[in-house]
Amino acid sequence: MTRCTPNQLAARLGSGLLSFPVTHFREDLGFDEARYREHINWLASFEAAGLFAAGGTGEFFSLTPSEVERVVAAAVSEAPAELPVVAPAGYGTGMAVEMARSAERTGADGVLLFPPYLTECDRRGLATHVRTVCAATELGVVVYNRANGVLDDVTLAELAEQCPNLVGFKDGVGNVDAMTRIRARIGDRLTYVGGLPTAEMFALPYAELGVTTYSSAMFNFVPRYALDFYEAVRNRDAETVHENIRNFVLPYCELRDRRRGYAVSIVKAGMKAVGRPAGPVRPPLVDLDAGELDSLTRLIEG
Repeated sequence: MTRCTPNQLAARLGSGLLSFPVTHFREDLGFDEARYREHINWLASFEAAGLFAAGGTGEFFSLTPSEVERVVAAAVSEAPAELPVVAPAGYGTGMAVEMARSAERTGADGVLLFPPYLTECDRRGLATHVRTVCAATELGVVVYNRANGVLDDVTLAELAEQCPNLVGFKDGVGNVDAMTRIRARIGDRLTYVGGLPTAEMFALPYAELGVTTYSSAMFNFVPRYALDFYEAVRNRDAETVHENIRNFVLPYCELRDRRRGYAVSIVKAGMKAVGRPAGPVRPPLVDLDAGELDSLTRLIEG
């Protein structure tokens, strides 16, 4: 039983900041469900518009399908009814279909559809992938535009017409020309989500393109700061946004860019820095070293 319809999901997601919680692991890299539930409960005390369980920041790429279902079920159980929970689906089309159906079983409100795994694909094949997953579920679907799953404006417009439950487009590419074309062609039919790493860097210019929300990884460890930043973006308060980028986001990104994969690792390091540890990242990611953690801790304290 879903908690909201696809259209309700789209409206809710577009109304505020989106939370992408980390997935907690023990030192043996097993899922630490108790701490994860505690974290979901804590995040829910702040005003987010949606919670994306086991997403990219939640290390979806390292989770087995059964672990994904367990993580999503825990998030659904802990999140208040008014906070939509979106589950991931990805890899090959068949597995993505199974994950979308798993999301229904767990009581999630929607599905974030990741790009197909590994292989390059023609836009027709990618369109079939999206249509097949949408047809397999009654949940609202948000398609994640990145890597080998990049959709052009014409194909996306066709999918929006063919798939009533395709309600969102999350962009992880950052091509302003492409986003302008998509927004001009499709208009308000979809909810547009900023999905680049450290989305705060792109939030203000993307807001001018009609991207009303974005995925905030730093909401995990500085939720009040993340919400205040988002409010400044929504108010087009460029002075406040640029001041925050200069004082916190830019040095944060400099740490993030030291190693590949740190976009996730730095979030877990932030959790440790504020006294809410979420355990290590799973391979193939690596954790920040002691010096980098110390730099991040001082940045957050400042």
